[in-house]
Amino acid sequence: MADEVRGLTGRGDGRGGRTAVPAGARRRSVLAVTAAAGLGLFAGCAKPSARADPAPGASPPEGRSHAPSASGSPSVRPTKRRPELPRGGRELFPHYRLVGFCGLPGAAALGRLGTGDPDKRAAEIEKVAGSYAAGREPLPVFELLAVVANSAAGPDDTYRSRTPAATVRRFHKLAREHRGLLLLNIQPGRAAMLDEVKALREWLVHPDVGVALDPEWEMGPGEVPGDTYGHTSGHELTEVARYLSDLVREHDLPQKPLVFHQVAKSVVREESALRPQPGVALIKSADGIGSPGLKRGTWRQLVSDMPDGLHTGFKLFYDEDAESSRLMTPKEVLALKPQPEYVMYE
Repeated sequence: MADEVRGLTGRGDGRGGRTAVPAGARRRSVLAVTAAAGLGLFAGCAKPSARADPAPGASPPEGRSHAPSASGSPSVRPTKRRPELPRGGRELFPHYRLVGFCGLPGAAALGRLGTGDPDKRAAEIEKVAGSYAAGREPLPVFELLAVVANSAAGPDDTYRSRTPAATVRRFHKLAREHRGLLLLNIQPGRAAMLDEVKALREWLVHPDVGVALDPEWEMGPGEVPGDTYGHTSGHELTEVARYLSDLVREHDLPQKPLVFHQVAKSVVREESALRPQPGVALIKSADGIGSPGLKRGTWRQLVSDMPDGLHTGFKLFYDEDAESSRLMTPKEVLALKPQPEYVMYE
């Protein structure tokens, strides 16, 4: 796989220019070996397991009932506290900047989060996030691949696998222990994006869990991950945002992040149809591998003529960016205009 990526420095954008190599150019070769990485074990739908903790998304305990106290008078019910973000408050922006790693255990090629000791990775995320403060409070992010596109159809012909609930639970616990956000990344294959989001409802009703979509892995009928780039639309993204907004309202949750990674304009069609929804922070993340100059070129293409109400994000690749040139520094990333509010390392 390294040989396939090595030497790729850019590609035409159809207008005589050059853009960063789509991240999928690297991930396509990963699809051929996902079974060896353990992803074949994920085929089929992960089922919610029995839980001993409070119901997902339940509000904090309201305290005791009005039972008589030792003095014979009824006790006072404490005021119920509204759910907040991991480091306080109920709005992500402009107070916070989201910075983190993505990945999946057992598949090192899919990102840094899935390698090494989880607590050490969490400490590393905290350190990297601190370098992006620039007047904001850093909020660490753990972006776990919860739905992974596969090159094989699988038993339900969806070309995707769902990460087991036990793995999601483990990373949710890790994020909570380090006062960070868990983002559930979805590469839907031929499955419907909204259906995959809904399948994660037991996690999404928590105040510290959001969604990251990878539409380049959303396949149409007859398409196979690894053979072609997929795509979504502004209408579909609005549907997902509306579903999350309903959860936020129903459970009185703080603002919930909805990231969509984009390697080229063609990956999100009819973007002008995208409509922000109450309680949801829509984040457009510029994806793609390449030199700093190529990545800046992709950035300029993707952030031009954005619909109102979108926040911006930027993705970097520890190995692949360095192989093609070098990894951009936090100072260089923060110099982008508009300044990214979400930064993710793979």
